[in-house]
Amino acid sequence: MNILEYENYHENIRHGDLGFPYNTYICTIPLDFPNVPLHWHDEMELIYIKKGQGLITVDLEKYPVKGPSLAVILPGQLHAIDSVESRRMEYENIIFHPNMLFTKQADITASGFLSPLMNREITVPCVFTPDNLYYREVTAPIDACDEIGKTKPQGYELYIKGQLFQFFYVLDNHFRNTGSQTGNQKKLDKMKIVLKYIENHYQDRITIADVSAAIGFSESHFMRYFKEVMGTSFVDYLREFRLTMASRLLRSSDSAILDIAAETGFDNLSYFNRVFKQKYNTTPSRFRRENQNR
Repeated sequence: MNILEYENYHENIRHGDLGFPYNTYICTIPLDFPNVPLHWHDEMELIYIKKGQGLITVDLEKYPVKGPSLAVILPGQLHAIDSVESRRMEYENIIFHPNMLFTKQADITASGFLSPLMNREITVPCVFTPDNLYYREVTAPIDACDEIGKTKPQGYELYIKGQLFQFFYVLDNHFRNTGSQTGNQKKLDKMKIVLKYIENHYQDRITIADVSAAIGFSESHFMRYFKEVMGTSFVDYLREFRLTMASRLLRSSDSAILDIAAETGFDNLSYFNRVFKQKYNTTPSRFRRENQNR
């Protein structure tokens, strides 16, 4: 899997092909990449943990997870994946666009469950574990999709679509909750704007005044808001994001370290080297040698 596809904050790539937007990536944290920072996209995502343990963040709420378990990420939800104490987590990242399940003419499957779920008018649990009475019913359709995906016989797309309907049937039948979770939506929407701003401008000089103006806050209000929502200061978060971008470039390109530092918003090489070593416990050059072409 291409790390540049996976780690973009607001992914705008298509997963699978236009005719059948369903794809599965096999991933390991932190072997393939150190973490997946907060991002969102219009597709639905299933994080199917097979082995190990990690931490999944969904709409700013943290969920410690371990294998086996399944996390359900709805379109538009902010989410991130992190390792825990450098422990490995092996998982499948299943991404598909919900539009593949909607017909042009509205029917009860859309209006009765799929649309209300995607619009957060009803809810289902975020994480499913074997402790849950219906865990096998939830994961069986996903296992079936994995199995047929190994050979992709004629008509396998019909089979996968049928299994996805079975998956949503189980959610609707056993886990439907009519309580909407929209209380933090305005706060989340503001944060999406901030994260998109960082994504678009992290290579440049970013000031508190610039980003606070983007969401209509005063500088002091913005700094309090960011700290409250993200649990860290904006300056610290921006530095961590830039370091993540630098780490992926060290893995995927042959550019000089000086150029990578400049490309990710660090205008001082010695400072870049120092903060990189603080985060990754190694120098950029050694990190590149140990991680490139994995």
